[in-house]
Parts: sequence; structure tokens; C-alpha cells
Amino acid sequence: KPRLDAPGLVHHVIARGIERREIFVDDADRRTLFAQISKLAGGDNNHIYAFCLMPNHIHLCVRTLAMPLATFMRRLLTRYAIYFNHRHKRCGHLFQNRYKSFVVDEENYLLELIRYIHLNPVRAGTINGLDALERWPYAGHAALMGRVKLSWFASEHALSLFAGKRSPRERLATFMQEGLERSSNYELSGGGLKRSLKIRERSERAATGAFDERILGASSFVEAVLANIEHPPRDQAPKVSLEELKQIVATVFGLTDAELCSGSRRPTIVSARDALIWYGAQHLGIRAAEIASTLNITPSAVCTALRLKRGKESSERLLM
Repeated sequence: KPRLDAPGLVHHVIARGIERREIFVDDADRRTLFAQISKLAGGDNNHIYAFCLMPNHIHLCVRTLAMPLATFMRRLLTRYAIYFNHRHKRCGHLFQNRYKSFVVDEENYLLELIRYIHLNPVRAGTINGLDALERWPYAGHAALMGRVKLSWFASEHALSLFAGKRSPRERLATFMQEGLERSSNYELSGGGLKRSLKIRERSERAATGAFDERILGASSFVEAVLANIEHPPRDQAPKVSLEELKQIVATVFGLTDAELCSGSRRPTIVSARDALIWYGAQHLGIRAAEIASTLNITPSAVCTALRLKRGKESSERLLM
């Protein structure tokens, strides 16, 4: 199924390292991911309400505004993968081909999702207890508690949800402790209320309620999202430059730039080259001569690939 997205929706996003391999070697890598997020979020851009950098995966809670989720994640993961491969002298995939994303009913699930994301390192044993979590800069709880300042992190919104007689941070600390004391074998996932954490009892929990595995929320929310969501045609997707497309293709297919532009007949390189040709011409409107020059092949070779539609199927891997 296609991803669901529209301005204003809140998403739980999970991006895992390929074969569950580690995606961070040290804190320099984690700081670099933060730097990439800072270019894409904050201010009038998309808002981040929760995050957690685990050794082999990332959790984000994102509200999409000006930038669609697919564009946000493509830029974030591709730029980081290019950096990581260059720094650690490796090539090939860093992340699994498709990240997971669920639209979230924020009225009923946002606080629970924030807690779930931020407790991940404690439950996994990466961090020992809430006191340590408050000082650990690679989950959003430290920022919510005022221990870390991140210009791109929308802490004010989450704290506003804890307004009351006690200070928001006192109420947040109690909320986190209650979550830690709860059984650790629960999981937030999509699918309306049939596969989600039980927060409120509603008549909509009946088996006849609306269900979609891409959505975490009550059946009325599922129905509203599905009724109002708009899927823009692919040719209206945000444009990328030919150079950025080349980097995306190389990363997705596990190649270096030199390999992609080598003219090799190795099957993986041919598939990647055809994908770039098809996507560049059909979705971005790039001229055959420009693509040929970038790939070090002839314009007639580009035209032949387009005529035979060789890259139509392989280019689907680029549509995040």
C-alpha cells in the first residue's frame, strides 16, 4: 500500500539498519544525524516531537508540514548514508529499503507514543533508568526535561500537553515512571484499534470498525484519514537534482558513484543505471543528453533504455 501523508498529520517513523546492523559507530555519527535533521526540521519545517537513536535503528515522531514525509526521510537517510559510507570507508546499503511509518491519532496516542519512543533505550538496556535517560542526549526525553537544547526539536508542544497544577516536567517525569513500571512487552503499531495499545475503551473497538495497518488510532480517525488523504501523482513529487538523484540511486543499489557511472554490464549496475534513466526522464523531466553525460553513456543508449522501459520496475525502489 502507498504511504499515507498530508500536511498536519503526525507519523511514527522507524528506520532500521540493513540486516539490523549498527548504523552508528560513535557519537560523531549521532551528531551528524542531528545536523542533518536540523536542516530539515524546526521552525516552519516539519516538527519533531520525539526521537531515539538506538544502535541499529531510529525512532521519530514527525508532524509533516511543508515537506512530505517521503521527501523528508529520503533526504535524511540518503545524506546520512552517504556520510557514513564515506567516513567509515564502506559501500552498499546502510538502511533497509523501506522505513516503516504509521499515521498517529494525536488526540489519543501522541503522549503514549512519545513515552514509548523515549523509553526504548531504557527497556533495551542501553540506558540504566530514568535519571540516566534525562542526561542522555540521543533521545528526546533529555530535551523535554531541559537538560539538552536542540533548535529543531519541538519540545514546547509536548510539554504543553502536561499543563496542570504541577509543573509540566514534574507531570512528565511521573508519566514516564508509570510507563516504565508497566509490562515491557507492549508495542505500538498500526491498524486502527485492532493492533494498537489499549488506551481508551470505545464502542468503535467493535470488529466492524475501520481498520488500516498504516494508521494508529480509533476507527473514526482511520475513516477520516482515509476519506481526506490525498495522494499526489508521482510527476508532482518534489523535484531533486540529477546529482542528488545519482547519489540516491547509488545508495539504494549499494554502489559507489564511480561504479554507477562506469558503463559496467554487471547486473546490479545495469539495474541501477536503468532506474536512474527511467526516474530521471519520466518523473523529473531530465533530458536524455544530460543523463547520458552523467552516466558516461551515449544519448542513444538512454533512449533505448526508455523505449524498452527497462528501468520502470527497478525505479520503484526509489519511490519512498
